[in-house]
Amino acid sequence: MSKEIRVNQKHLTLDNRIFIEKSLDNGMSFKDISKHISKDPTTISKEVKKHRQLKERNTFVSFNNCLHRTTCIKRNICQRPVLCKKNCKSCDYCNKRYSSFVSLKCMLLSHAPFICNSCTKKSNCRVDKYYYKSITANRRYKSLLVSSREGINITENQLQLLDETITPLVHQGQSIYQIVSNHKEIPCSIRTIYSYIEKQILSVRNLDLARKVKYKPRKVKRQELKVPSWCEGRTYADFLVFLAENPDLNVVEMDTVVGCQSSKKVLLTLYFRLSKCMLIYLLPDKKQASVLSVFDNLETLLGTDTFSRVFPVILTDRGTEFGNPDALETGKGSIRRTSIYFCDSLASFQKASIEKNHEYIRYVLPKRSTFDNLSQPDITLLTNHINSTPRASLNGCTPFMLARVLLHENVIGAFNLESVSSDDVTLKPSLLKK
Repeated sequence: MSKEIRVNQKHLTLDNRIFIEKSLDNGMSFKDISKHISKDPTTISKEVKKHRQLKERNTFVSFNNCLHRTTCIKRNICQRPVLCKKNCKSCDYCNKRYSSFVSLKCMLLSHAPFICNSCTKKSNCRVDKYYYKSITANRRYKSLLVSSREGINITENQLQLLDETITPLVHQGQSIYQIVSNHKEIPCSIRTIYSYIEKQILSVRNLDLARKVKYKPRKVKRQELKVPSWCEGRTYADFLVFLAENPDLNVVEMDTVVGCQSSKKVLLTLYFRLSKCMLIYLLPDKKQASVLSVFDNLETLLGTDTFSRVFPVILTDRGTEFGNPDALETGKGSIRRTSIYFCDSLASFQKASIEKNHEYIRYVLPKRSTFDNLSQPDITLLTNHINSTPRASLNGCTPFMLARVLLHENVIGAFNLESVSSDDVTLKPSLLKK
């Protein structure tokens, strides 16, 4: 771009085009025109070539418009019944009948200014001419500006392939982000695909999507309830102090997920903040002994030292199933294996990550569904499908991929974590239907 020109980064206006037309009529160069309207010479060149108007040659007067007419020696190409004695180069009938006909073009149109506005020979010229007209150019510009924003910018074949890729995976419970992350061949952005679904261009509908969110207004914070005795020294304020003193520790959030009212079994979830990996264990009931049993089993599998490194600090709510923190913190031989802290009452946002991650469980096990007919292998299968779902917050990585980096391979095996291929990930109730 020329350093003499201060480009204004705006579209050409009708006044600009009128000035360009008059300047071309007077034989000005693109460079001189660009200085007057603060545009790059390349912009002027593209404008002229894009919007120049063809004026076909005058066919009223007979003229052979073939490029080879000066060297042509052909005769009787028209194959008339009476043999023609004239050379075909002196007749224009061969222009329509001869397969090797090449139209004659002015060589001056192959370089700047690409038009005949200022040509002194245009009145006597018998070839096709090109002119730049400001009014016509501005009309074409406005028409293109409107049409480029209408419809969808994709071919029918591309749309069909896009539908065949997205629809079955959405019906498997995968999110649009997950599908786009695993299929780099998709030519659209996530926002574009949501627009196609909104406009009902694809077979999938809004009702098929896992979430169509409308956030409710935040409720006014209620008065703080009395802190239970077993939470003293383990409040959320104490957790923040502990985290400030140990900023490098991997925080694990813990919670339970309940089924319908008649369901006795519950799910215990452990969520690693750094990797977003979640462990899920099926408990026979929502009692302290059941939670303690999971902790003891994990310590047996991992060893006390490894358990302490994997679960250095745990943040949970004030549910009664966690009401014996001393027993959960102390392992074999009365050795301290972890530190447990509790969120404030009615403040689930303090462990928002695990609360949000529970949505993946609800895709497969909706609210008011029973857990009594499930077994731990079923829950492990659900865990692997959830941890094999890529997340935007992880730049398209899956929690399982980060867990393999942050945790030892033996720990991964102890948790029974396995990767599920991207197209096999299913987050629908059909995953656990027997």
